[in-house]
Amino acid sequence: MKISVLGSGAFGTALAISLSTGENSITLWGRNPKQVTAFLQDRENKDRLPNCPFPMSLCVTSDLELASDADAILIAVPTQSLRKFAEENHAYLRGKTLIACCKGFDMETGKGPVDMLKNASDQAAILTGPSFANDIARGLPTALTLACEQAELGIALQNQLTSKNIRLYRTQDIIGAELGGGLKNVIAIGCGAAIGAGLGESARAALMTRGFAEMRRFTAALGGRDTTLCGLSGFGDLSLTCMSEQSRNFRYGLQLGQGRYFKENTTVEGKFTAQAALTKADKLGLDVPIIRSVSDLVTGKKDVETLLAALLARPQKEE
Repeated sequence: MKISVLGSGAFGTALAISLSTGENSITLWGRNPKQVTAFLQDRENKDRLPNCPFPMSLCVTSDLELASDADAILIAVPTQSLRKFAEENHAYLRGKTLIACCKGFDMETGKGPVDMLKNASDQAAILTGPSFANDIARGLPTALTLACEQAELGIALQNQLTSKNIRLYRTQDIIGAELGGGLKNVIAIGCGAAIGAGLGESARAALMTRGFAEMRRFTAALGGRDTTLCGLSGFGDLSLTCMSEQSRNFRYGLQLGQGRYFKENTTVEGKFTAQAALTKADKLGLDVPIIRSVSDLVTGKKDVETLLAALLARPQKEE
């Protein structure tokens, strides 16, 4: 089977490396020809995944037409770039089996990754869950959620995209999988800010727990399943992202809490998701104080101390 990964950032590269250890034919596409030339010379992505060599069977190209000639296409571009990418390359993606490998919501439309891909193909799914690119590329065991509305297609993709170190669980609940993967980044920023401000581990635990309650309310309001949120794409991803400095969303929050500027050249999806999620929540009439606080924090409306005081001053309630 021919599988392509579009997007040569850390996660896309890691997936291509992992999938290349099987019997499938794998192609990794990068938009920058100079970068792709370096990949071919070095046989690794030195900028994003140093010391993770490419298998000899992995094909690397900057030719999108060539890369799109595949049975399944994993699209690992940032969420805020996905809609434009799908629109601009509709001719290459039309009618293909497309799997989104990003998390969050489009700032302009509020759509999740699968909805953005459905304009190009009705065979769209999402791969999400607790994972760090470095772990995947190094062959460490990782379990992910594959969400696909069509049951038969989901089973086929589960079999095709499983590798020696990636185990996939499938669901038809696109809404729950997308919300779990997107909203956990928002909570992770809040947890990072709490640790950065010196508020302690107990504060982090409280934010994780109450943040998870907001994620569940959000999912229920949009018709997603609570069981999905309690799985890998929700609770699993939340735990990993809120507890490790490998998480760029957590690191971003950490530096905000320390009053420092985040200089890293990495995409922080939670920053955009916080704002898009708050817009959705207000339309739905949902009470999401932590998501609202993170949105205020990343947009510079309020600082950590002010937000903490406001959260602690909320009326007492039954859990």
